[in-house]
Amino acid sequence: MQELDIAEVARLAGITPSALRFYEEKGLIRSVGRHGLRRQYSADVVNKLALIALGQTAGFKLSEIAEMFDERGRLTLEPQRLLAKAKETESKIEQLKKTSEGLKHVAGCTAPNHMQCPQFLNILQKALPSEASALLKNSF
Repeated sequence: MQELDIAEVARLAGITPSALRFYEEKGLIRSVGRHGLRRQYSADVVNKLALIALGQTAGFKLSEIAEMFDERGRLTLEPQRLLAKAKETESKIEQLKKTSEGLKHVAGCTAPNHMQCPQFLNILQKALPSEASALLKNSF
């Protein structure tokens, strides 16, 4: 089994050595020993770090990612959990699309004051809970 120094793992994974130590502290990865004072990792830790990065990109917390590995460090994915996260991601994408459209409108809006633009006010109303959006109508 090939072993890699902490600095080499950090370089390959594109993260800092302190992040590796943090992941180890959280039980996400394990060093296989030391060479002097430097931690050593098996080469397959790079794959695990890629999975951790993917999980974080998908919006999983580190504690949730840790639960996706069994006691031997093998990946154990629950399809329902992944589908729920996919649905949450799709909802965020829709919200971001609406935000992008609103920003584009505001950037090109010809109203003398954005607070006089009906479309801008509509964007603001959608950004607030329903109780607060009623106040917005009356305040401008």
